[in-house]
Amino acid sequence: MSFPWANQYTPTNPVMKWMDEKLPLPRLVYGAIGAGYPVPRNLNYMWNFGVLAGFCLVLQIVTGVILAMHYAPNALVAFDSTEHIMRDVNWGWMFRYAHANGASAFFVVIYLHIFRGFYYGSYKAPREMIWLLGVVIFLLMMATAFMGYVLPWGQMSFWGAKVITGLFGAIPLIGEPLQVWLLGGFAPDNAALNRFFSLHFLLPFVIAGVVILHIWALHIPGSSNPTGVEVKSESDTVPFHPYYTAKDGYGLGVFLFIYCAFVFFMPNALGHPDNYIPANPLSTPAHIVPEWYFWPFYAILRAFTADFFFIPAKLMGVLAMFGSILVWFFLPWLDNSPVRSGKYRPMFKKFFWYGLIPAMAVLFYCGGAAAEEPYVMLSQIATAYYFLHFLVVLPLVSMMERPKPLPFSITEAVLGSDDRAKTSAKS
Repeated sequence: MSFPWANQYTPTNPVMKWMDEKLPLPRLVYGAIGAGYPVPRNLNYMWNFGVLAGFCLVLQIVTGVILAMHYAPNALVAFDSTEHIMRDVNWGWMFRYAHANGASAFFVVIYLHIFRGFYYGSYKAPREMIWLLGVVIFLLMMATAFMGYVLPWGQMSFWGAKVITGLFGAIPLIGEPLQVWLLGGFAPDNAALNRFFSLHFLLPFVIAGVVILHIWALHIPGSSNPTGVEVKSESDTVPFHPYYTAKDGYGLGVFLFIYCAFVFFMPNALGHPDNYIPANPLSTPAHIVPEWYFWPFYAILRAFTADFFFIPAKLMGVLAMFGSILVWFFLPWLDNSPVRSGKYRPMFKKFFWYGLIPAMAVLFYCGGAAAEEPYVMLSQIATAYYFLHFLVVLPLVSMMERPKPLPFSITEAVLGSDDRAKTSAKS
């Protein structure tokens, strides 16, 4: 985002002048997160989650690289090498718990980041590319997390890999060959473990590359804000540093307090006890369940229990599970309301808080429950509303509702008047 009133980087130190001429990295940082980057003055704490997500990514990469130094991706010793990390490697228990709980923290932050985008219309023009790259990051995160869950080679790791890769077998004609190609065999074993380990190590760096594109795309139109009104004058913005570095720092402190409470006092609260049993292909767990952050999509998968004409229920479940995320790619064009923020959209707000949020809560709960009644029926109802919300409700609401009047500018929304912006708009 380029504003004429943005502070320009002017180095005074001779070394920094030389650096700026040869490799303008300080100028880039200054313009990206420093005083040279003006941001809307009314951002609330829901805008902290982007920075927290970046912190989680760095945390996962650092702890993951350290764990990779001691892990052996071999079906005969993978479980033992995980126990070796926990018991024999100096601070190994802390790095493993930090990595495992860091994955959960990453998904918590990302889910809040996404739902903030849903409510405040962050996917609307001119920020479509930011949103699309964000969905790509989420898909890469899911792939990375699934492969990482397989690596400890416990009971839930093995059977989770068998169930999830088995979904590809539902695809007509190419399903079974694709499943064998993914696993390197007919069941999870050494080949699958090596492939998953390699990809689990590689994908976080791919995510980091897409995150750079995501931030780059963000800096073209600039940050959105709770009102959904674009920046009109200098009075609408403040420099990112020190105003939002301080705010993000406070948010990071709160995040670390909660995160460390899990790592040091309840590190296994979000895991499954069966994963402390070595993988056994001859003993199926009573209740196979993925990690909690996959539960809503797992519930959608299991919601289809009967064939529909010539389409098998399993295939419908697989298509619906992937479609539940792919539909996010089309949000900028499904929601045609000229108003971005749900704060000024009374009908949209009701469907969001009393429709989408309860439906997602039900899917989260049912995804972790047994595949029996009443959970299957609840999953079916929640799945039906989930797709109706994005494919039917949003387009209809954007055409039918009468939004509340928008403030003239961000400053007017904050202070109640903005004579300077109105004067400049008239001139």
